[in-house]
Amino acid sequence: MGTLKFLNTFSGTLEEFVPLDPPRCLMYNCGPTVYNDVHIGNLRAFVFADVLRRYLEYRGYQVRQVVNITDVGHLLEDSDEGEDKIEVKAREERKDPWEIADFYARRFFEDIAKLNIRRAAAYPRATEHISDMIEMIERLVAKGYAYVVNGSVYYDVRKFEPYGRLSGKVLSELKPGSRVEVHQEKRYPLDFCLWIRKGGHIMQWDSPWGRGYPGWHIECSAMAWKLLGETIDIHTGGEDNIFPHHESEIAQSEACHGKKFVRYWLHTKHLLVDGKKMSKSAGNFYTLRDLEDLGYAPVAIRYLLLSAHYRQPLNFTLPGLEAAATSVGRLRELYRRLEEVEEPRSFGEAAAVLEAGRLGFEEGFDDDLNASRALAALFTFVKEANRLIDQRRIGRAEAEALCGALRSFDSVLGIEIAAQEELRLAPEAEALLREREEARSRKDYRRADEIRERLRQMGIEVTDTAQGQRYRKR
Repeated sequence: MGTLKFLNTFSGTLEEFVPLDPPRCLMYNCGPTVYNDVHIGNLRAFVFADVLRRYLEYRGYQVRQVVNITDVGHLLEDSDEGEDKIEVKAREERKDPWEIADFYARRFFEDIAKLNIRRAAAYPRATEHISDMIEMIERLVAKGYAYVVNGSVYYDVRKFEPYGRLSGKVLSELKPGSRVEVHQEKRYPLDFCLWIRKGGHIMQWDSPWGRGYPGWHIECSAMAWKLLGETIDIHTGGEDNIFPHHESEIAQSEACHGKKFVRYWLHTKHLLVDGKKMSKSAGNFYTLRDLEDLGYAPVAIRYLLLSAHYRQPLNFTLPGLEAAATSVGRLRELYRRLEEVEEPRSFGEAAAVLEAGRLGFEEGFDDDLNASRALAALFTFVKEANRLIDQRRIGRAEAEALCGALRSFDSVLGIEIAAQEELRLAPEAEALLREREEARSRKDYRRADEIRERLRQMGIEVTDTAQGQRYRKR
């Protein structure tokens, strides 16, 4: 294999990936705030983290992956003012905040299961690690990085000289009131809250500073520390997490432990829908369930979300989703065709196709997880493999080797290339396929051909094989 490299957000350069303790790799991924169903922008980040983990395992690394569940403390804005998202949702639905968190956490796990996202080693909930957060805050206060005012605890950003290096922001140039509100209790406007004392907040715990609840940033620092250690290899999230969330995680963790917190920072770009920022008011806001209701299969959604380079904006469109379904169909169709090869002889051409496909696939992912480059190599593989089948220049053993390569590639992509079930079709198309099968069984080939043409006009290509009719979306 070649050299695996990542564009590290912290350094801004392409760096060779060398974990701290190979072959072990410690990875933390920012997970959902469970106050609503996650949208496709969130899902892009989760699919990216899954593909990253899968490729690391493909290369032989032993990945311990932690994905947090934020179930308290994430305010409506990045400031230390405003309301907790979960409490707002609880009030809207007239439920207990814990009920809201439990309900949407279950929905999150249902969504990632549908998208074939592998389960992480741990999904810590913030409310399960309050004592760890308090311990970290106590250390920061003792070291002089944090101060207490009226039962709230603030981090003094001016005490941490590297603050701003991840995002490239300079403290003197940041304007209070932009993303961080001015607060009279703070020594400096950009200081952020580690522990919040606020009357009326339902979710509160005892602490050395009185009843309160944790700030959002300290949650991830504490959970990463307890489940992965003081230094981790990879931390991912959306680009909107870079400042202030990830910047603050670095400040807290490194000040507390005196060690480098994260060795490689990887951030996904924003997702657009029809070229515009996704929003409910614009009518282009989608959850996985919304797209399923429109008839799209989760595997096609997964394919589209992973198909673009993670550091490039992804323009999500319904025609693009149709094209993704077609691409998955092409891969599955090739796998079926290879399975049907019965020729006992070998012709010697498949080995070169396999090697070129493997090399191109790995070179793509080695290049900062460039999925679009890897997929281009994969579809060249598909074209060449289909050519060998069409020309009858492939034997059974060679076909099995190409099937093995497809399964290996799919261990990274996670789109179930070997699956026998077809992508979801409209009820009309399914009825026509059943009718065509019945026509063929009674040898009414004229009617079978008429239905085949009708299906072709609907974008479905039907092929007759010794095992029965096969179809794919064109």
